[in-house]
Amino acid sequence: MPDTIGLIGLGAMGLGMAQSLRRAGFDIAVHDVRTEAAEAFAQEGGRACAKLPELGAQCDVVVSVVVNAAQTEAVLFGAGEVPGCAASLRPGSVFVMCSTVDPAWSVALEARLAALDILYLDAPISGGAAKAASGEMTMMTAGSPAAYEKAGAVLDAMAGKVYRLGDAAGAGSKVKILNQLLAGVHIAAAAEAMALGLREGVDPAGLYEVITHSAGNSWMFENRMAHVLAADYTPLSAVDIFVKDLGLVLDLARASKFPLPLSSTAHQMFMQASTAGFAKEDDSAVIKIFPGIELPKKP
Repeated sequence: MPDTIGLIGLGAMGLGMAQSLRRAGFDIAVHDVRTEAAEAFAQEGGRACAKLPELGAQCDVVVSVVVNAAQTEAVLFGAGEVPGCAASLRPGSVFVMCSTVDPAWSVALEARLAALDILYLDAPISGGAAKAASGEMTMMTAGSPAAYEKAGAVLDAMAGKVYRLGDAAGAGSKVKILNQLLAGVHIAAAAEAMALGLREGVDPAGLYEVITHSAGNSWMFENRMAHVLAADYTPLSAVDIFVKDLGLVLDLARASKFPLPLSSTAHQMFMQASTAGFAKEDDSAVIKIFPGIELPKKP
């Protein structure tokens, strides 16, 4: 068991992951750009680190739960005058990268960290905030046996399913991107179906009830269209997340000239929603691009 775990990024997923680690009995240090979030977590156990080098120096395993590759770079190697944690990590420590990123970038990061004698796990996550909080989310991981040996118990404490997809970085990120292909297309299709129902005068609650008990249902329809019915666009996963993630899907396919007609259309739908002013709203707000419909209002 590693002595101390660091977790960086206390957003919708990261906070639940940190709570799961604390419940499992790990000594945990946390950092977030919102100092108050880290301090609030530490009030119930654990330590808040104001600076990333402080966190790196005391941790055997560091879990990064930030938005993208650029933020991961900043976490490790710093941004401007703000230092990262890579220089303070001890030799043989493990960096667990949980963001959705270009697989080629993840492969390159493994090599960069190896040059610093730091082990690496390519470990994107899925399942949403509720499953992160209950320790039941899914992790799509790849990395060396040595990294798993040191960090395996940490992964198991955070996730109900830890898939080991390869002994080198890249495979975890590829599988996550394929998951995001389906997630983005499903949300876009769910929004399209609900929008057409609204246009045709179908009762939205009745439509939701029927679809969620019929063959046309999907997890994304059931989850995201509930947000639409409640008129609650609080961003658990924002529109711009799928602008980014479906962009990564298309980049991956473009490199091998592989056609993705549904993904391309879904990406354009999220792009349209973003530029229409819904970028920071819940990704179910993609339904707002459809003209001539009256969306449910808050009760």
